Amino acid sequence: MAVTARRLRAVVACVVLAAVAAAPRSAAGILDPNDFLALQAVRRSLDDMPGSAFFDGWDFTADPCGFPGVFCDGDRVASLALGDPRAGSPGLTGRLDPALGRLSALTELSLVPGRVEGQLPPSLASCSNLRFLAVSKNILSGPIPDGFGALSNLRTLDVSFNQISGAIPPSIAALPSITNLILCHNQLTGVVPSFQDSSPLLRLDLKHNALTGGVPTLPAGLQYLSLSANKLSGTVDQVLPRLARLNFLDLSMNQLEGPIPPAVFALPLSVLQLQRNFFAGPVQPSSDVTIPVVDLSYNRFWGQLSPLLAGVGQLYLNNNRFTGEVPSRLVQELVGSGGLQVLYLQHNFLTGIEISPSSSLPSTVSLCLMYNCMVPPVYAPCPIKAGSQNTRPADQCPEWRG
Repeated sequence: MAVTARRLRAVVACVVLAAVAAAPRSAAGILDPNDFLALQAVRRSLDDMPGSAFFDGWDFTADPCGFPGVFCDGDRVASLALGDPRAGSPGLTGRLDPALGRLSALTELSLVPGRVEGQLPPSLASCSNLRFLAVSKNILSGPIPDGFGALSNLRTLDVSFNQISGAIPPSIAALPSITNLILCHNQLTGVVPSFQDSSPLLRLDLKHNALTGGVPTLPAGLQYLSLSANKLSGTVDQVLPRLARLNFLDLSMNQLEGPIPPAVFALPLSVLQLQRNFFAGPVQPSSDVTIPVVDLSYNRFWGQLSPLLAGVGQLYLNNNRFTGEVPSRLVQELVGSGGLQVLYLQHNFLTGIEISPSSSLPSTVSLCLMYNCMVPPVYAPCPIKAGSQNTRPADQCPEWRG
């Protein structure tokens, strides 16, 4: 049987070489026979969805290096972009064939959004030159192959918006060249793997999975971190302050707890989203905060509001346990059309705000004061989910009773 198989492969290779030799010189090229056969297998496993005409240009009597999405370096396929990349293209259907692993010179593989299903081929681990792998927004399932940890040149791995399941292989976190790891909107379980401090990772996006455990040690050079909508627990006060280059942080919708250290508010962030956790303690930045969006809502923060938050653009502090009066500096920034555009303070235990009942809020700002230990002095429309009660019951407000 082994001899017969070898003979069959030899015959197929001869047929391919004969077809190439018989083709016009302009189309024949010298594409490696293994790559030619691999492209044929890819074509058999995938089809255009209705409205897509991507594969109309794949005519194997012509030079495959001229096919849509196929880019060659000499006689080898170096890059493969499957599907019409134009916005609104219906994409492809079918499966990713294991023959992709025979494209041993491949450096980039991408797949447009569509209805491609099945598993990520473990054979892709044989593409040792692979630098870019992006197959988001399809219906791929199954685990991330352990063998992907051998892709030492891989810089970007994007399998987001699929149905990928199982744990994230620790070897993925150890990839020496990885800069973008985007696995969000899948069904991943297990823990967030630890990364070496020397990792070149810049973007880690694992939101909307079912990951558990704590937030592990992360590379100091990380710039984008999104772990929202998982089941993470534990504290982050030892992890976050050392991420000095972080410009986006979203840990919302988890079960994280403990304090937020002042150093977090000094990070060069454009967005800080910590809402819907169990974070607690006072919010005490050590200097003026200039983060455009800060959302600390639906936690257990307590104590006085800090006037150093006045430089925030959109500030969501609602559904916490803050007490005392609203700092006048926050009011001045809001009423005076400063940088503060949104100030949500509903569902706390605040007792006052220095704002005239005759004040007219600029049309560009939003203020919500409902359900505190005070009667809101100005009318300001609140979100529907803030409820209809203007003030807390007196028995929940000790200062009122006193």
